[in-house]
Amino acid sequence: MNPTSFQLAAAAIFALAVLHTFSTKWFERLAHRHPRHAGIYHLLGEVEAVFGFWAMILTIVMVIMLGAPAAMEYLETRNYTEPLFVFVVMVIAATRPILQTAGKVVQLLARLLPLPRTVATYMVVLIVVPILGSFITEPAAMTLAAMMLSRELFARVNVSPLLKYATLGVLFVNVSIGGTLTSYAAPPVLMVAQAWGWDTAFMLKTFGWKAALAVTVNTVLVTMVFGRQLLKLDRNGFAQDEAVQPPVPLALVLTHLAFLVMVVVLAHHPVLFIGLFLFFMGVVTAYARHQDRLILREGLLVGFFLGGLVVLGGQQQWWLKPVLTSLSSDAVFWGATGLTAFTDNAALTYLGSLVEGLSPEFKVALVAGAVTGGGLTVIANAPNPAGVAILRRYFDDGAVNPGILALAAAVPTAVAAMAFQLL
Repeated sequence: MNPTSFQLAAAAIFALAVLHTFSTKWFERLAHRHPRHAGIYHLLGEVEAVFGFWAMILTIVMVIMLGAPAAMEYLETRNYTEPLFVFVVMVIAATRPILQTAGKVVQLLARLLPLPRTVATYMVVLIVVPILGSFITEPAAMTLAAMMLSRELFARVNVSPLLKYATLGVLFVNVSIGGTLTSYAAPPVLMVAQAWGWDTAFMLKTFGWKAALAVTVNTVLVTMVFGRQLLKLDRNGFAQDEAVQPPVPLALVLTHLAFLVMVVVLAHHPVLFIGLFLFFMGVVTAYARHQDRLILREGLLVGFFLGGLVVLGGQQQWWLKPVLTSLSSDAVFWGATGLTAFTDNAALTYLGSLVEGLSPEFKVALVAGAVTGGGLTVIANAPNPAGVAILRRYFDDGAVNPGILALAAAVPTAVAAMAFQLL
């Protein structure tokens, strides 16, 4: 490697951005201690704003070192489809018609389990919804699961911080691996599926059944550990708020579902799905009485986060690619799992897709490692910021502690690793 001065500067800025994501709780505390400057500290404490902020710093440095035309060309040649898609699918998936429908399905499945209602529903949310991400995409699954957990678990006053972090860690890992039953739903799989000729049948045979088993084991383990606390929750089951809300007309539910399906189908065509989203906003406005508050702010913050990651990540290929290609097929799994904690897993697999002559074993190990480590940090998997945006207000100082999150995700990550490595 013979990096240029700008490449070294870009790597340093990326490292600072990663460190910043581990320091958001500190900025929130500063906001409370220094109310005069609370606004700027709150901004710097928004984990979703971190990469957007440092992307701005990178752009300024690029203008100084390479010139404004080079900086503009770089920004305009980035692919921002994923940030736009995550924003759109978050907002649609979190609407009342979608959530009520998902809640009814969860209640129905929970009744089939020979367990107390609260425990059964908790397990259904953490097993079925992440696996559903293989069909409605991982960002949509994360949004649905986070919204249901937000309303019926995290909002409870008698839920311990340990249960909150354990649930978040399991949710992140389960969503990351739960999208591998198909070839289009998980971002790290999507990056390589076409280039390597992986179809849904291959994914189901190579990854899917292992992922489904790991998702189930993770959920059973966390339920066993916190079962007593789950049984003490005030109300039985989830989605109880629907009892006091008027049911959404079936025609409107079907309309929302149709919009969600069309957006998922058109996930690679931002011009089309953005147009659909604008039409969707018109429908929401026309039937506002059947809607809750749209999570536009949360969706925009997540889109800003992912957009910043696209800008920063585009300058890290010079060191990431040699690191990946220097690993053997056996070592790349663990290398990808570790690297994913500090950079988006889709970026890792994309770099792998650019290398010619990789063995089939290397390709499988790279993707398996990328999805295994997708729950360790907020930046490890694209849907994670969506979950944090919805659930962080239930944690101390309104921020998720990255160290505790990594510890909470360690056991489910180990379970996923064993599933992919030993089965």
